[in-house]
Amino acid sequence: DLRWQGADDPTIAQYVIYRSLNGGAYKAIGVQRYGVNRYADYVGDPHATASYKVSARTSSMAESSMTDVATAKTRPMTDDELLTMVEEASFRYYWEAAEPVSGMACESQPGADDVIALGASGFGVMAMVVAVDRGFITREQGIDRMLQITRFLERADRYHGAWPHFLSGRTGHTIAVFGIYDDGADLVETSFLMEGLLTARQYFNGENPKERELRDRITALWLSVEWDWFRATPKRDALYWHWSPDYAFHIANRLQGWNEVMITYLLAIASPTHGVPASLYWTGYAREGTGGLYGIKKTYFGIPLEQGYVEGSPGPLFFTQYSYLGYDPRGIRDKYTNYFRNNQNESLVSQAYSVANPQHFKGYGADSWGLTAVDGPNDRYHEYKPFATDDGTIAPTGAISAYAYTPNASMAALKHWYRDLGAQLWDIYGFRDAFNEQENWSSGITMGLNQAPQTVMIENGRTGLVWRTFMSNPEIRPMQQSIGLMPDRDIFPDSGASSR
Repeated sequence: DLRWQGADDPTIAQYVIYRSLNGGAYKAIGVQRYGVNRYADYVGDPHATASYKVSARTSSMAESSMTDVATAKTRPMTDDELLTMVEEASFRYYWEAAEPVSGMACESQPGADDVIALGASGFGVMAMVVAVDRGFITREQGIDRMLQITRFLERADRYHGAWPHFLSGRTGHTIAVFGIYDDGADLVETSFLMEGLLTARQYFNGENPKERELRDRITALWLSVEWDWFRATPKRDALYWHWSPDYAFHIANRLQGWNEVMITYLLAIASPTHGVPASLYWTGYAREGTGGLYGIKKTYFGIPLEQGYVEGSPGPLFFTQYSYLGYDPRGIRDKYTNYFRNNQNESLVSQAYSVANPQHFKGYGADSWGLTAVDGPNDRYHEYKPFATDDGTIAPTGAISAYAYTPNASMAALKHWYRDLGAQLWDIYGFRDAFNEQENWSSGITMGLNQAPQTVMIENGRTGLVWRTFMSNPEIRPMQQSIGLMPDRDIFPDSGASSR
């Protein structure tokens, strides 16, 4: 893992990395684009000595002199060291590749440098909590970045307290990436962001001016979100995803499960200022009384799902992750399921599907699994799920972010992808977004939605840090009680976890 001090010189087109392996001659092994001062070199040998030099090169191929030599040795790594490595590398996306004015997460890298994603930024905040706790950055650094983020959010465009899906980091104004109707509030992305902010509010609990200021700013943002505004219809029995100042609720996307939006209902019910009735958990998220289907019980490969997916297929794995980065599903259930157990089983179904491999895609197996939403080889963001939309594309975030549910199965995938496919899959921000061995393809980008869940859910599996911190918010337990969620004592095979 190489890092250098970049030059402030826009004539530089790229940096060139040279390596001497085990005392051999120096050879150019790769390039890095201007503005990125890190390079990951996968050697593939746990007993190697490598020396490096870096030069800068212009678009006309004029090359600078070399840096001084940096030398390092590889060695076998323990499971704990591998987990920490993935956590830190994935976190770097939100630290080193953040948009500089706002301090928030870019939608993708490489990508449009001025397009920041609100939900991905919330996930990144939770990854930052892990980074401080693990010592990847100092507590002071984390507080300063959080103050930068919250000050930006205060002045950025909001609509009834909710932010849009995308903002310009430079101006703070809405960017309607998904068309003219997407020019206002996005309640789901706002809930992902708030999940992260509320985690930070509890973690940075020191009695010093900066931490008190941070908590006060987060609380003010939290109290200003008008969740109740998004009960769009006369029945007011559900929340709706979008609102536009020009087109109102034209998109008309009703929030209802089973999908990633449980956290939206939980926070809307928990809000002290603009809360919605707890009954919306049932009429909205669970679709009761609407004729919609929820709580579908199915079995795949001998593994039961108490909360199945309506399309006759297990859902993409991000359903089991986004709402549960902060919200701890252990030890409590609704009338349909214990969501820890169900999420664990859905992860195991994804692994079992790759073992069965009904379409005979290259590379699938017990140590290579995890269908979720990523860019595929056709350069289009797609929800990959078993049976329905599989084309051989696997996303490392699917299996790695399941670590809190399935540490054994997730660790098998982590080791295989790093040790056997590292030259294709490992990069400066951890595992690449996706790959498809059938097509001999791996993604050239990293997405803001997909790196932080790896950091956060690995840590939840190791220490429960983010779960414990988010759940300590005083609004959460009363919200659970108002919905009527019930304690559930159980043991969860494969995870080593028991409910509380």
